Amino acid sequence: MDNVTLIGVDLAKRVFHLHGAAADGSVMFRKKLSRTQFGQFIESLPRCIVAMEACGSAHYWGRLIAGFGHEVRLVPPVYAKQYVKRHKNDAADAEAIAEAASRPTMRFVTVKSQTQQTQAMAYRSRDMLVRQRTQLINALRGHLTEFGVVAPQGIAQIKKLAAAIDVPETELPGLARQLAHDHLDMIEDLTARIAVLDRTLQRVTAADEKTAYMRTVPGVGPITAAAIEAFAPSLESFRRGRDFAAWLGLVPKQHSTGGKERLGRVSKMGQRDIRRLLIGGAMAVIRWEIRKGDDANPWIARLLARKPRLVAAVALANKMARMIWATVTKKQDYQIPVAT
Repeated sequence: MDNVTLIGVDLAKRVFHLHGAAADGSVMFRKKLSRTQFGQFIESLPRCIVAMEACGSAHYWGRLIAGFGHEVRLVPPVYAKQYVKRHKNDAADAEAIAEAASRPTMRFVTVKSQTQQTQAMAYRSRDMLVRQRTQLINALRGHLTEFGVVAPQGIAQIKKLAAAIDVPETELPGLARQLAHDHLDMIEDLTARIAVLDRTLQRVTAADEKTAYMRTVPGVGPITAAAIEAFAPSLESFRRGRDFAAWLGLVPKQHSTGGKERLGRVSKMGQRDIRRLLIGGAMAVIRWEIRKGDDANPWIARLLARKPRLVAAVALANKMARMIWATVTKKQDYQIPVAT
């Protein structure tokens, strides 16, 4: 085992497959271990590189293995897949992970801390509650439509639905009225839970230095800042803001060949939650600038004159990503540019 320099691990819930390789790439061992045996085996090894796919439980094992003194490399699954030879199985996956991790130009995922994963859990929980509330609202609107009660979309219209349910002129059967009130109670409960998480994210992002800088950028609120802190790698790892925007998938997808540059739609690579939040924040900024009229930002005004609003929002989201990178790396609040 002393000659092992790199171990590829195919993670699972109970059974782990390992592929050990020497410095020249030759196979040293192939093992199949249980969950308990895996931890004990890795702890007993001399210091080496342990590579895994960046999948479920990878960050937990990454923190644990790093505590044993090993170097941890998390390979994106889409990159490791290219090294699978012929048939796919767990042993072949472990070998492919080891092969991918040995490449000098391979990109790796940073192991997340418990704090980052806690923020990710808070964001995911809030997102789930919002989707459940939207589902309940749409279900209630659909049911009441069958009884002639119609209301526009949106959480703001719930009061109209609640008032219509109790109006005597609304000919709702007793059971239908009771079920409608059950829907309203569940919507109210979810709204209260979402408000608690909103206050939690507000407090956490205000106390953290990096997220506090992010929130000074127009269109970036506590939810977006929490998502960036939870899901994105350290912004200092990007050489420039354009690299961060490209990682988010806010740049045109290239299909260039023969010296001819071909740019298509946005690549939509990277973390989709952050990209969605930034585009939503950009749309809010654009709506605000449109209301300002003649006092609007000249750059946004020129962009809207040439492009549709959603295309302009993607361009502004790209710019916001670069602003976020600049505020965090330079450790200063966003400064509104002065017109010359």
